[in-house]
Amino acid sequence: MSYCRERQPHSYACGVQPPTERRIIMSERANEAKNITRRTMLERGAGVAAVGAASALAAALSSPPAVEAQGQDAASNSRGATLPTVVAGVRFPDSELARAAVVFARKVSSGTLFNHVMRTYLYGSLLFDRRGVRYDRELAFVAAVLHDLGLVKAYQTPNEHFEVDGADAARKFLRERRMPAARVEVVWDAIALHTNVGVASRKRPEIGIVSVGSGLDFTGTGLQQIPADALAEILAVFPRAGFKQDALVNILSLCRTKPMSVLMHPFAEVGRRHLSDFQVPTVEDLLLAAPFEE
Repeated sequence: MSYCRERQPHSYACGVQPPTERRIIMSERANEAKNITRRTMLERGAGVAAVGAASALAAALSSPPAVEAQGQDAASNSRGATLPTVVAGVRFPDSELARAAVVFARKVSSGTLFNHVMRTYLYGSLLFDRRGVRYDRELAFVAAVLHDLGLVKAYQTPNEHFEVDGADAARKFLRERRMPAARVEVVWDAIALHTNVGVASRKRPEIGIVSVGSGLDFTGTGLQQIPADALAEILAVFPRAGFKQDALVNILSLCRTKPMSVLMHPFAEVGRRHLSDFQVPTVEDLLLAAPFEE
């Protein structure tokens, strides 16, 4: 399981619009969607691996038992705030690289998105600490902070999954700061796999932490393992600020602007549900169109 100020996948909206206005805008954008037929898609021979579980999307659109947003202003104000040293008993790494990652993420992300990546680290760390798992905190922190760069318009490619776009952007950022290659690749894996908890959780803990933490914030999975006082503190420092609707807008933006990137991806189900001209083939379409007699 991811994911800038252009209401794009990473573009977690700066100003959340009223529901009615948002629906009107979504409808207008849907009519502008590229008219790509399923046959055209199939003829391109796209072979994109399936990512994540479709059930995560249904869960994302339901209400988790968490405290809801305190408004977009709270997220916007957090952009200029100094990062706390400790939140909910979890200490943030204070290395030069960790600080640089925070500055970079704040600069390119909306307040809503920045708060999401910070909650990702906190939730993942709390869960792993409670299990007694040992991990490299700087590595896990940097991966969490940078894990949704693929939702930022500036880092999006035409056809790659947003997870891969984000991993590539993070790799470039870290190489420029001379992080050792082996550590860079751990961050790349953590970001590229963060929507696929089944795979990420079998990898080293720094990779699993990002998947588990972002998944909890997205769907609420594992929320019952977070103490109530810790949850309250996390949401007070990094409020959700309209995260659900912002994430939905970003998913639809991916479906409209780079539909091939969601082929065999759970986000495609959101596109089919909301966009009238969304013609990305299903897994069944791909199977039946295979060039074999049987």
